[in-house]
Amino acid sequence: MERVQFTLEYLFKASPAILYQFLTEPPCLIRWFCDGVDINGDIYTFKWGEVEEDAYVVDDFEDELFRIHWESAEGDNEHLEFKIFTSAVTDETILHISDYCEPDEVEDQSRYWDALMLRLRSVCGG
Repeated sequence: MERVQFTLEYLFKASPAILYQFLTEPPCLIRWFCDGVDINGDIYTFKWGEVEEDAYVVDDFEDELFRIHWESAEGDNEHLEFKIFTSAVTDETILHISDYCEPDEVEDQSRYWDALMLRLRSVCGG
């Protein structure tokens, strides 16, 4: 079964610069996303308990976009993407997430990201 892309959006009170730090820097990532992370050039090694997974940075535009490709991804076009915008109307920061999963897992993966975003909001100031 071919994996599908899904997208989610979340509002934050934190600035784009603060949010970007929490998406890219190891001391911040371990507060909401993983148990540990090491960076070697453009390779991030994420750790969850005894499990490690490497991801390669595809695009990195400070305070705007961070896109990685998981080494274990089934397709070359699969990536995890974080885009950061500022709403012209409310001045809130908008985080747009694109990810991939099996078609029957979209709802579960969306709930997973919802839970992660609650943790991220609590550690980055909203």
